[in-house]
Amino acid sequence: MKHLLGTPGWLLLLALGLAFPLIARNDYHLTVMSTAYIFAIATLGLNLITGYTGQFNLAHSGFMAVGAYTVGILTVDHQVPFWIAFALSGVAAALLGVFVGIVSLRLKGHYFSIFTLCVGYIMFLVIEKWESLTHGTVGIIGIPAPTPILGIAFDTPRNLYYLVFFFLVLGVWVMHRIVRSLLGRTFVAIRNGDDLAEAIGIDLMRNKLLAFLLSVFYAGLAGGLYAGFVRFLGPGVASVEHTFDMTMYMLVGGLGTLLGPLLGALSVPWLTQYLQFLQEYRFIVFGPILILLVIFLPHGLVGTWLGWRARREALALTPATAPAPSPTVATPATGSSHA
Repeated sequence: MKHLLGTPGWLLLLALGLAFPLIARNDYHLTVMSTAYIFAIATLGLNLITGYTGQFNLAHSGFMAVGAYTVGILTVDHQVPFWIAFALSGVAAALLGVFVGIVSLRLKGHYFSIFTLCVGYIMFLVIEKWESLTHGTVGIIGIPAPTPILGIAFDTPRNLYYLVFFFLVLGVWVMHRIVRSLLGRTFVAIRNGDDLAEAIGIDLMRNKLLAFLLSVFYAGLAGGLYAGFVRFLGPGVASVEHTFDMTMYMLVGGLGTLLGPLLGALSVPWLTQYLQFLQEYRFIVFGPILILLVIFLPHGLVGTWLGWRARREALALTPATAPAPSPTVATPATGSSHA
């Protein structure tokens, strides 16, 4: 795990991503990985509001659907060029996020989650019932593929793979800049305690709303990319099941880490693919695995390893920094205070 953290690890993942089409057996594997990349982008956004800010948004797939339908409606019904529609997908999700966030972020804990669950279901119903705009249950068919850039056409699974991979790398880089900045530390302070964050002068509502908008912006862009990749949309894209899938990716990898949700979003889909031979019984196998993971690794793979490394480093530093034990001061107490 330690080899995946830091600059060498990210460069290794980048190299593996670039080389994957060379080792993929067929176009189906490219399609599976490309779809995983798209949901990884959306999961990065969900991790920002949930893992770093402490607000569990159950309407995340609804905002992803807003971005997807923005591309579908503009390109199919109004002949807007794909890249303009794609740029507007994130903007549309963020604009809707302003209204939802202003109302929902006044709530805390599970009240916020329940409210956003209702909002997500309303989004699903609007998409399903507003036939004049969204085409209802028929869906939007014939969404154009991304138009060529610098002469590169995205009409093959390999080229589409590299396009999606580019946006994933860009999304990870931007998210890294956010979480390592003062703004990211502000989000973490809010997660650790609203009252304490407010006591040190943090504007809770403004920063929560900003985290929410950045989160749904990622979801909208992922949805726009999904529309151009799949080229067909139905109401199912707004299903809350997709939010639960992204939540599972975060739990497997580790909430509040940058690498964790990424690894979860890339590994879990492949695990489900290899369990397809069990058909409907595959969840009987997959379910207990997740339960055991949550019980024994509650912080996910990356989070558990980071915690173990931090404790090990603290124990290693204690003998060098702690004062010499005296008859009246117990060494374990001194060590624990430094840890």
